[in-house]
Amino acid sequence: MSADRPSPCRRTLMSDAYSPIPELNLLKEFQDSLGGQFFAPGFELIAYDDDLDWFCGDAPEAYLERLIPFAYATSSGSFYALWRCDDRTDLAELPVIFFGDEGDLWIEARNLRELFRLLAAEADDPEDRDRVAPARERYLAWLDQNFGTGDAEREVLAEYARRFADWVAEFASEELLDQVVGALGLDGRGAVTGG
Repeated sequence: MSADRPSPCRRTLMSDAYSPIPELNLLKEFQDSLGGQFFAPGFELIAYDDDLDWFCGDAPEAYLERLIPFAYATSSGSFYALWRCDDRTDLAELPVIFFGDEGDLWIEARNLRELFRLLAAEADDPEDRDRVAPARERYLAWLDQNFGTGDAEREVLAEYARRFADWVAEFASEELLDQVVGALGLDGRGAVTGG
């Protein structure tokens, strides 16, 4: 591939806005207001629809176009991507997939608003908790002001996990599919095996 040709896994956004998703634009504005501080350990928005391609080499471009990377999930390189599981026009309502830097894979949230609520959880590690505390307090106020609060619905996530595995089965090798099914916590019949 020539250097002046874009990666087949990257799509370009033609706008001054961070993204075509108002919820992400609000979060980007908030993140920028923190001056480099983190409000959740490891979470950081990246260039919208950046060239993070977990399946590259194992999937045709048509499949990769259904994944929209938008944030680092950890400081070690794990990331979040929206999955275009259907043709809905409100991209903020797409499920959020966690792609771990060590091969972990799961459905993190049923949509962006649910992810935003999950990011509000206090860090387990005391060092992380202390490091993000000031920005986290601001984030909690921002979250409540913009989206309110609510509980995650795990049954919905389990359904998306099954649907995601079915989607991967359309193009993946048997070995990759087994890895995905295992990473998502599904058994061979598509049932969720763990919490």
